[in-house]
Amino acid sequence: MESPEASQSNDLNTEKESQDDTVEKEPVKKQPAIENGDEDDEPDESLSERLWGLTEMFPEPLRNFTYNSMVNTKLGLCKAYSVSRSAAWIIFSSSIILFAPVIFEVERANMEEAQRNQQKQMLLGPNSAISGGVPPPIMPVQQR
Repeated sequence: MESPEASQSNDLNTEKESQDDTVEKEPVKKQPAIENGDEDDEPDESLSERLWGLTEMFPEPLRNFTYNSMVNTKLGLCKAYSVSRSAAWIIFSSSIILFAPVIFEVERANMEEAQRNQQKQMLLGPNSAISGGVPPPIMPVQQR
């Protein structure tokens, strides 16, 4: 025989099942699986914030030395660049001023010589400009 409590629990179960059948079941939405639950608690950091956070693990004198060496390196590179620009300007402008007249004089001398050779060729014939002297004597033609 069944006890009254057992019959009541059976009646409740059948009522719930009948109610569940009449009411449409809503699909259960599953939450996407989170790989690392720890990451949700922390806000996103930028790269500079992460690097700044890493500086705390080094002692203060080392951080000061690193900062000063980077600043001095940057200043040194800027100064070297400025000096090299000035030196290049001085060297190239001086070479143009000093060597340009020499180049012009050499070119003028070459042009004068070319004009003289052209005049010789016109006066003495095509072979005179090549030999640079008196034309070769003409050989008499022998008759038979």
